[in-house]
Amino acid sequence: MDASRVPERLIEEVRNRLRAAADPAHGDGVRRFFTQEDGRTVDAYGVRSSALGPIVQFTYSQIKSWPAAQRNRLCTEFWKSGKLEEGVLVCHTYRRFASQCAKCEFQLFTRWLDLYVDNWAHCDGLASWLLAACIANQPALIGDLFSWTPSKNRWRRRAAAVALLQEAKKGRHTEEILRMAEALRCDPDVMVQKGIGWVLKEAYPKRPDAVVSYLGERASDTPRLVLRYAAEKMTPEDRAAVLQR
Repeated sequence: MDASRVPERLIEEVRNRLRAAADPAHGDGVRRFFTQEDGRTVDAYGVRSSALGPIVQFTYSQIKSWPAAQRNRLCTEFWKSGKLEEGVLVCHTYRRFASQCAKCEFQLFTRWLDLYVDNWAHCDGLASWLLAACIANQPALIGDLFSWTPSKNRWRRRAAAVALLQEAKKGRHTEEILRMAEALRCDPDVMVQKGIGWVLKEAYPKRPDAVVSYLGERASDTPRLVLRYAAEKMTPEDRAAVLQR
């Protein structure tokens, strides 16, 4: 297969399936749900998660044997549409190639993040599955995330945290996770605060003492939103230690 060409026929077939599965009323609800502070919202077909799954499976069945370059070009075309469901489809399809994700893919996903991500659903799908897969295979890539924390792009800053979500769940790289928390916990953007709180919440079950000690020492100057998210899975005693200032 010529990796320089994108198969327009497959793109159109996937989009036809998305249009056929669209529920206009659900689309209206999605657009209301994703409305941002400046009034902007997402461009959505209105496809429910249950209907998107078979389309993801169809897409994967068509591209699973493709060369990586061809697969990447196809996924980039879906991102370019700006449609919510097409970006979500890319994240769910590409995560099936997690074992192949390494530094080259990390760079590709970073470009997607910068060029196409403008909502938390796309940010979290790309970070928590695709960037996370690269990190699971090549942990040294964690170091690259710290250069993102001063970025003017809120989604890059949120992704710097959320890319560590799977490591947090497995109890790995806790020191780096707490270092990331220190860089982002006082970020003025609530989307970033929610991201770091989420990662700390997932780190807690495997490393409760480390998380509670970290937050307890900083509770007085940590945004309440970060603390509330981080405390969601804590025991009553640990929650009190973190939330009572």
